[in-house]
Amino acid sequence: MFILRAAANRGQKSQASHSVLQSLFFSILLVAVLAGGSEVAHAATLTVNAGGDLQAALNAAQPGDTIVLQAGASFTGPFTLPNKGASTEWITIRTSTPDSALPSSRISPADSPLLPKLLSPGSTEAALQTSAGAHHYRLIGLEIRTVSASSLVYDLVKLGDGGSQQNTLAKVPHHLVLDRCLITAFPTQTLKRGVSLHSGETTIINCYIAGFKSPDQDSQAVGGWNGPGPFHIINNYIEGAGENLMFGGATPWITGLVPSDIEIRGNYLYKPLSWRQGEPNYAGVRWSVKNLFELKSARRVVFEGNVLENCWGDVFAGYGAISLTVRGDSGPQAILEDITIRYNIMKHTPNGLNILGKDTYDPSQQGSRMKIENNLFIDIDGARWNGDGEFAKVSNMPDLVINHNTIFHTGNIISAYGPPSPGFVFTNNILKHNAYGIIGVNQASGNGTLNTYFPGAVVRRNLFVGAASGDYPRDNFYPTSLPKVVEVDPGQGDYRTIPDSGYKGRATEGKDIGCDFDYLKKATSGVAHR
Repeated sequence: MFILRAAANRGQKSQASHSVLQSLFFSILLVAVLAGGSEVAHAATLTVNAGGDLQAALNAAQPGDTIVLQAGASFTGPFTLPNKGASTEWITIRTSTPDSALPSSRISPADSPLLPKLLSPGSTEAALQTSAGAHHYRLIGLEIRTVSASSLVYDLVKLGDGGSQQNTLAKVPHHLVLDRCLITAFPTQTLKRGVSLHSGETTIINCYIAGFKSPDQDSQAVGGWNGPGPFHIINNYIEGAGENLMFGGATPWITGLVPSDIEIRGNYLYKPLSWRQGEPNYAGVRWSVKNLFELKSARRVVFEGNVLENCWGDVFAGYGAISLTVRGDSGPQAILEDITIRYNIMKHTPNGLNILGKDTYDPSQQGSRMKIENNLFIDIDGARWNGDGEFAKVSNMPDLVINHNTIFHTGNIISAYGPPSPGFVFTNNILKHNAYGIIGVNQASGNGTLNTYFPGAVVRRNLFVGAASGDYPRDNFYPTSLPKVVEVDPGQGDYRTIPDSGYKGRATEGKDIGCDFDYLKKATSGVAHR
């Protein structure tokens, strides 16, 4: 049973209640302001202790109310967030642990005792899901998992529906917040997806989402294809085998839908090496591994200040850091346009980027306008991680800009194939040429490939370490070895141009060539922790 504790408009007069209500009022007001709402007319607190009926509390709650769940108590679902009508006031569902005792930033498994447990019963049932059109729910400080490691579940948290039940925008849930939630699978458990993201206006912030994996299926910590966005994925630990984070990958039931207006900032995308055969700490189960971050259909995406670590060739010799490929499996409307990847660190992967502007086999739209700027790529090593060690594989992506990146890789700079990519800009990057540098199918390295696969390309002020100067356009630099160019300090994550190298301040705008390390450090400070 749940207990109705306090309501600003229900006549309780005590000073203690007044203080609690005043604090609650300002919390709800802050949420409303952040969400663009202005209604704050109702503020009741419904407390659900161990053994209580959480679904009854969810059904009874009115816009503006807060449901407080006893920390440490377990509640077995599935639980459904109801559609409460047109009000834009928020319903908050939170732990009884006060904010002063919760971490102010990212949650971790060490905080589990502070959190109530929402449990999936198995039998393919989610722990938490939404009714059609449900909106304005904020969840704070909840632990979400299954009742046991043997529970069969495909999607642990379902925000919206990826199937035929959600075939119009009117049915899409929206204005949803997951804040400091611990969303996990057991270490030996097969669980396909942590959060299925088929919603509008949704924020996932300060969460720990980990352990989502399958030995024989694609799996994601967070993934979605049938929600319009906007999506805000900020300061989370995200761990999944197939793809840690992905948009697209299946045909949406809402005609013409493309996930849009997506910001992904300050997240740590990580795969444990205990999942990889041959590693010293291999745990004995080979999980199906693909990429760290993947887009198959999306518009207006900013991916900034993230750290991506550990991937390896498994299902295929994949593109272990980031795959940006338009795929018709996301529907004929699938497209990638206005994608910005900046100020990220990507390390210990078999390859860097896989970029494809239009599906080779299935109907899709033509992608365009992609920027890869001010990133650091470390240990892109084909031999170590079972791949080709390429920085990028590129086909048919117009208006692709690759600018101010610092790259440590063992293979080609760019492998080009298929239709050309006009409007290509490649400037101010530091990288090794290795054997073939920029090379396309049936073309010579350098100018031959650029003329064929990147007509009209702007290639300036790059440090092509070890390349022959006559093979590339003028206005680039060709040092013979990396130590003459870059001051490598892995302990500090710093790879700046050596002051007396002759290359300081030689970028197109007078800055240093390579990544802006001052801003990169600020953007990724404190991100890489579990």
